[in-house]
Amino acid sequence: MADPSDAARTHDMTSTSVTNGRASAGDQLPSKCAVIEVHVAELKQLFNAIDPSPFRDKDLDPKAEEFIVGWAKDLPSDVPIGLVVDLDRPAGLPDEAAVLREAIHEFFNQRALAYRRRLRELFRVGRTSLVIGLVALAVAIALGDFLAGLMKGTRFGEIVRESLTIGGWVSMWRPLEVFLYDWWPIRNEVKLSERLAAMPVRIRYLNATTPDAWRGDWPAVSPRGERPTEGQPGPLSRAS
Repeated sequence: MADPSDAARTHDMTSTSVTNGRASAGDQLPSKCAVIEVHVAELKQLFNAIDPSPFRDKDLDPKAEEFIVGWAKDLPSDVPIGLVVDLDRPAGLPDEAAVLREAIHEFFNQRALAYRRRLRELFRVGRTSLVIGLVALAVAIALGDFLAGLMKGTRFGEIVRESLTIGGWVSMWRPLEVFLYDWWPIRNEVKLSERLAAMPVRIRYLNATTPDAWRGDWPAVSPRGERPTEGQPGPLSRAS
């Protein structure tokens, strides 16, 4: 974790420092931040290998997402979250910590949007189910009273009325389930995704591989580390 004094050297919300003999780069972590730690050999291991999107728009690998989300769920909701990625190679591109932060933030922003859409769809289904349930309940009660009136004074008439009344209330099961139980777990996922979309991200370099190992994460960078000229794919594009 970076020393707080590095904040004075922060540029564009990121910084590079050396702590305990190891280089690190990225966002400054708040003093009372609950840290999620991930250890990978290459940054691309965090992302879905079959996703053809540019690096900034890639989905996280399902196992990486499950790990980060599962850890975050175990943390107190009132404590800020930070992500530290331990990387088995030296520093590569100067802005790779910022690029990683943007990619992770974009993923969790999209995750929050997806859960909001799911919540809206659930409420739409709930409202429709509520209308259908109320109509069915009203019809069942009215029909039960009508049939009981036709068979007034008989035990069978009472059984028919009670059966229709019970059936009418059973039709209210789905809207009650939606508005009492189903919506709040999805709302919790929205809130969690929003927290993860705002968390600081920092890389710790463990220097366990060769100096140019970072090129495996950025296949579109030229051998000399030069940026492609206009008309050529950028360093975050997929290799052709």
